[in-house]
Amino acid sequence: MNGFAVRQAQQAEFESSGSIEGAKLTEQPAFVTLLQAIEDRRGEFDRLRHVPRDVIDMMKAARIFRAATPTQFGGDALAPHHFLKMVEKIGEVDGSAAWVAAFGSANTYIAALPSETQAIIYAKGPDQVYAGGLYPLQPAERVEGGWKVSGRWKFASGCKGADWIGVGMTGKLSPNDTDSGQAPTVKMAVCPADEVEIIETWDVVGMQGTGSHDTQVKDKFFADAWTCDRGSPGIFDAPLYRYPPLAYQAQVHAAVNLGLARAALNVAVDMSGGAKIMPGAPILASRGYFRSGLAEGEARLRSARSFYYEMAEQAWDELQNNASLSLELNNLLRLSASHAAKASAQTVQDCYRIVGMAAIQRTHRMQHILRDALVVTQHAALNDATFENAGAVLAGMPAIAGYP
Repeated sequence: MNGFAVRQAQQAEFESSGSIEGAKLTEQPAFVTLLQAIEDRRGEFDRLRHVPRDVIDMMKAARIFRAATPTQFGGDALAPHHFLKMVEKIGEVDGSAAWVAAFGSANTYIAALPSETQAIIYAKGPDQVYAGGLYPLQPAERVEGGWKVSGRWKFASGCKGADWIGVGMTGKLSPNDTDSGQAPTVKMAVCPADEVEIIETWDVVGMQGTGSHDTQVKDKFFADAWTCDRGSPGIFDAPLYRYPPLAYQAQVHAAVNLGLARAALNVAVDMSGGAKIMPGAPILASRGYFRSGLAEGEARLRSARSFYYEMAEQAWDELQNNASLSLELNNLLRLSASHAAKASAQTVQDCYRIVGMAAIQRTHRMQHILRDALVVTQHAALNDATFENAGAVLAGMPAIAGYP
């Protein structure tokens, strides 16, 4: 059995710990075709700084963007631990494409809008792409029937391929609220993507293809029916819309790094018997530090992945008969996601180190993987502050505002 066949067999074993449903989704012809297209065109994503719409259409065909659409509108309302495996598999091929695909989970935000509004959103079908740079929150003016807002928002990943775009705003329900001391309301407002200006500011080292540009509106009116309180649960009585949205956001981004770490290990194996630069030097596979690094990376990734999916599956099971998760389990969801992102990034860095000088080339696959993986750990839902907050809950201290 050659090296490729061995790796494929190992990968099949690696995925066998997941659900049958999740495995079937990643084996569908449309999904396999999508993976090949991403592999062929990932350099194009990097040059364009976004994933083109024809590839977004392929993601739609692979059921990425109906994963969080309510079943009432023809969606799958998929269990997170099934959807996360789809993002992870794309992450093996390209980090930016996986990051954009991760927003197939974002229709859980739209699910908080009134049912009449959602009926309009899904009138053309369940495969609707939502993107939103909700921060910084912009002040909005309360007017008859809705809100008027002007402002600019950052990090609207996938906005170039979106059908709908959300913005974040804050405002008083009435002018008198300032005097009453009432806290301002924090809302998400949604509209068709062509009603929002995209300002192409995204010029970064890693995740270049995500198109996480700024968005802007000027004196735009949002009717009440197109707004909801930020972080509100979905209006439908289904487990997916009871799943904690901040935890799910952390998980979908962490899934990208799980895929990138698997890709890094695969690249390292592919390089293990290759040509040598120095005459007489042993191949990588003959070097002790390479073998140890490879083994440690494999163990680290599998361990982090097991914790990550265990918590996702446990949360889903608990939500079958409960209105919400316990603080303890919600905390473990956040911790497992942050740990997966960090452990994966460490595995990628170790793979980069043990394969040697070849990986410093700008066009080398390992170089791309490294740059993307380091971006994931910087996300606010996964950075070091989440470990501090998770530790506070584990120690029995009060949860910090906004966490988990």
